[in-house]
Amino acid sequence: MKAALCTAFNAPLEITEVTLAAPGADQIEVTLAACAICHSDLHFIEGAWGGALPAVYGHEAAGYVSGLGAGVKDYKIGQPVLVTLIRSCGSCACCSQARPVTCENPSASETPLALPDGTVVTQGMNTGAFAEKVVVHSSQLASLPEDMPLDVAALLACGVITGVGAVFNTAGMPAGATALVIGAGGVGLNTIQGARIAGARRIIALDVAPEKLAAARDFGATDAILATDPDARQLVRAATDERGAEFVFVTVGSVVAYEQALGLCAVGGSIIMAGMTGNDDFMRLNPMMVAYQEQRLIGSKMGGTVLRRDIPRLIELYQQGRLKLDELISGRYPFDQINEAIADTAKGGTRRNVILFDAFGTAPS
Repeated sequence: MKAALCTAFNAPLEITEVTLAAPGADQIEVTLAACAICHSDLHFIEGAWGGALPAVYGHEAAGYVSGLGAGVKDYKIGQPVLVTLIRSCGSCACCSQARPVTCENPSASETPLALPDGTVVTQGMNTGAFAEKVVVHSSQLASLPEDMPLDVAALLACGVITGVGAVFNTAGMPAGATALVIGAGGVGLNTIQGARIAGARRIIALDVAPEKLAAARDFGATDAILATDPDARQLVRAATDERGAEFVFVTVGSVVAYEQALGLCAVGGSIIMAGMTGNDDFMRLNPMMVAYQEQRLIGSKMGGTVLRRDIPRLIELYQQGRLKLDELISGRYPFDQINEAIADTAKGGTRRNVILFDAFGTAPS
């Protein structure tokens, strides 16, 4: 099969032939129809998070089941599915507490990818979805409706669940609360619409780009503030009865954003840490003030998603017209233009660019 191979950090991907092992007992082969490009993919391609090369990245995908391991009972050939990086054992302490995203024993297995000469290829983020097919653990899938477009469905694999889940699962934000979302990119927009669906009375978007603030209003922000405005803090307080926001969601991997969040959070409020920084980035905070104001800093990985619980809910919200998915797609690219799609994503300003494979719109026989 063809895959987009990363052979050197900060270099274009090379579309080349890669061999894919047959699925093991608890694995499933999926012929991909679509894969969205996430900024996490860019971080790996740029070398910000390290990792072994050569590698195939991509983790926000959807396609059709085309191969089943002997122990898989819940899926059938030809079934449309979502493919995620969330791999879980189902029995550790975290999984038992409905926290599969922090599984302590995520069924690690050898990569199914190799070059024709036998060179091992890293399966990026346990997925490797910049390729025509993947072989993944059965826990990484979720069923999709037959009539749901797979380019749209692919967005549910990461950006949507990370943003909406930060509101629903991590924060457990009640209706009537005030929310501040720092960063109005892909994850930020989904956090904004999650807050809207949850019934927040004020949703404030904060970003350095005016065009992103316009998009934030489309997704449900009641207020939009330019982060570079000298009066940004005062404007946030004015929109929150001079208290600061009860829930501050940081959706960008920026230390500056995290440090800014501390001064924008209400007494007794929560800062939800969803944006992933680089390995060597550290923030400054005053522990005494955090303790004195009883503020909470809460990590949020993949929105605390439980696939079998959350994906059906999100699909239903989409079908009802309450969850915007189509509007998140900035561009669609054929597989052979993946480097152009990545370059466009890296420029900033895009919501999600989606790679379409030959299987798009056609289930394998």
